Amino acid sequence: MKNNLSRRVFIQKSLAAGIGLAAMRNLEAFSVSVVSGMKLGLCTYLWGQDWDLPTLIANCEKTGLLGLELRTHHAHKVETNLNAAQRAEVKKRFADSKVTCIGYGANFEYHSPDPAKLRENIEQTKEYIKLCKDIGASGIKVKPNDLPASVAKEKTIAQIAASLNEVGKFAQDYGQLIRVEVHGNLTQEIPNMRAIFEQVTEKNVKMCWNCNDQDLLPPGLEANFNSVKKWFGDTVHIRELNEGNYPYQQLFNLFNGIKYDGWILLEARTSPADRISAMKDQLALFNKMTGI
Repeated sequence: MKNNLSRRVFIQKSLAAGIGLAAMRNLEAFSVSVVSGMKLGLCTYLWGQDWDLPTLIANCEKTGLLGLELRTHHAHKVETNLNAAQRAEVKKRFADSKVTCIGYGANFEYHSPDPAKLRENIEQTKEYIKLCKDIGASGIKVKPNDLPASVAKEKTIAQIAASLNEVGKFAQDYGQLIRVEVHGNLTQEIPNMRAIFEQVTEKNVKMCWNCNDQDLLPPGLEANFNSVKKWFGDTVHIRELNEGNYPYQQLFNLFNGIKYDGWILLEARTSPADRISAMKDQLALFNKMTGI
């Protein structure tokens, strides 16, 4: 009887241990599956606008923000006036570092009712697409950037979409993406961005979510997010994660839900005394909120 009891206890303990081990394996598998593929990078915008290119790259390496979107007319001076040798030097600087040159943050926009101004924006976009190719980047950021009251809304939406299709088709020959920032008066409202993208035919034209207050308009963040998620590209713009009332945790949960693995680019708006420390703090917050 005693031996039978001991055997039964042994079997029960073994089974419990086996079940516990299996549960642990399942938990480990689950934890791996939900780890975010998102990566934090930097838009030069305010925090990097006065750093030259070597300093920008060094500071990104130092802080762990290993992706960089170069905004136009900043101290890095990576512009279309660079000759072939200078462009090659920029490309080599990134290649020799840990930092990815994500692309260029341009201000080109396609809503103007003035045909000459519209054409200038399109042609300049093409010149910067060539620059992106030459420096080893993967795309250019552009904007809609308004729906002028003097023109029928539907006409401007069609014009913006047609312009995006033109520059998108051009960019295909250079292996580049067109990243359309959700930006501008009225155009930053998600239904209007959706209306634009419903007329976009080029597959390399993608939407860059921009974390605007308008994202929260009825029917709310989740519904607005879901209404355009099929057009998301590989970049998202955020502001400081510990400033303002934007629901970043909910946003990251939504991105995790679609297994988003693109770049989350910090477009900081404050003026900290120590930007390096502030960048490290933002990375720590980002890692915590995304489960990295």
